[in-house]
Amino acid sequence: MDGRGDSEISEVPDFGDPALDARRARWTAGLTGAVLAIAGVAAAVLRASGAGPVLVPAAYAVGAAVCALASVLGSRGRTRRALWLLVVGAMVMALGDQFD
Repeated sequence: MDGRGDSEISEVPDFGDPALDARRARWTAGLTGAVLAIAGVAAAVLRASGAGPVLVPAAYAVGAAVCALASVLGSRGRTRRALWLLVVGAMVMALGDQFD
């Protein structure tokens, strides 16, 4: 560095923009809910094909449905509710895993 005042500064994205933060939160909630819902459906299908208690695939399916609802709510801007539904959906799927 030569200490000149006209040196180039790399462009840093503005993290203080509330609209940008809200958009990121909506995308994050929507995509996380979709990924967890797909994982729950896949686990429910895999567990339903095997011999085991019926409660296990049902718990995975219910957890996947809750995560899918969270994905919809998150994409519509209800990110706080979506976050709590994602937690509940993951807990229901973990409960199904404990019954296995």
